[in-house]
Amino acid sequence: MKPIDLVYRTAFAELAQRTFDAQFEADFPLDGRFVSVPVKSRNYWYFEYPTDKGDKRRYVGPESDDEITARVKAHKEIKDDIRERRRLVSMLQRSGGMASPDRFAGKVTKALADAGLFRLRAVLIGSVAFGCYSGLLGVRLPNTAIQTGDADFAQDFAIPAEVEDSLPPILEVLHSVDETFRAVPHQADKAKVAVFTNSVNYRVEFPTGNRGSDEYTGKPSPMPALGGASAENLRFLDYLIYDPVRTVLLHREGVSVNVPAPERYAVHKLIVSSRRLNDTPGRAKRDKDLLQASILSEALVETRQGYVLADAYREAWDRGPSWQEGIVAGLAMTPDNGKAALAAALGVKPDELGKI
Repeated sequence: MKPIDLVYRTAFAELAQRTFDAQFEADFPLDGRFVSVPVKSRNYWYFEYPTDKGDKRRYVGPESDDEITARVKAHKEIKDDIRERRRLVSMLQRSGGMASPDRFAGKVTKALADAGLFRLRAVLIGSVAFGCYSGLLGVRLPNTAIQTGDADFAQDFAIPAEVEDSLPPILEVLHSVDETFRAVPHQADKAKVAVFTNSVNYRVEFPTGNRGSDEYTGKPSPMPALGGASAENLRFLDYLIYDPVRTVLLHREGVSVNVPAPERYAVHKLIVSSRRLNDTPGRAKRDKDLLQASILSEALVETRQGYVLADAYREAWDRGPSWQEGIVAGLAMTPDNGKAALAAALGVKPDELGKI
């Protein structure tokens, strides 16, 4: 796996910070003020701003997030620099060899980011998120592992109740990108929508964790923070989106996003690969799952982060028989390079995987 030169990795880190700063300023103009509000024994930052109908309040994030708290304190010092950030994005793509999303995925993600999706602690998942790991881990990723025809954005079920804030109507946001987007009623509840699609069948999906019980699987849950959208309950998703990483998507001047920790992404893909249907689309998705899991496992080991991969694997394994069954089945289909990397992280032989 070819590493990316240190100068470009440093530039990526700088771009990620500057993009977050710029998004913060766009979300919170200088005519408002930040206030700390206790919610269920935790303190959260909110932003109060004047409107014609009186002051309104917008959710910012937990006070325990040191990066957000630092931005709150330095808010008036933040200055946008779109032209310079666009130059950095172009340099990282062309000279640095870092992955970027296809243009349409970038437009969709940027529109949702500008609407406040990631401020409300949503997490970009799937192959669009996978492309961000090139800069995060400092390795070149093969294009075949990044190509996608959809964009997925997950949110923990508990967050809407905590933040007491919401996006504008999701369909309006998507129409700003493509007017052919339409809501797809959920099969289990026609009154709820967790998927939106356009005229060329590009899908934007909103999943959430299934809250520890199979009774929610395959059913949509109302998500008040998602601008009228519901979310599909998916098994294993709570593991994937726990403690996500803030980074930048290399689209236009950069889009500040939250993505799963790469070690969790790798283990999660190993598990979900075993649950794909055995039809042609299912096999294609399974192959991509295993490819992405193998690439990230190799990258983590080669960048001396095998210990976090080992910790993520053991956490999933310790969650019980159904998790272990998924891991073992996924390992049986994993390419040899992925098995070797995971075994190295765990300090075992490849044929011992799935036994701890």
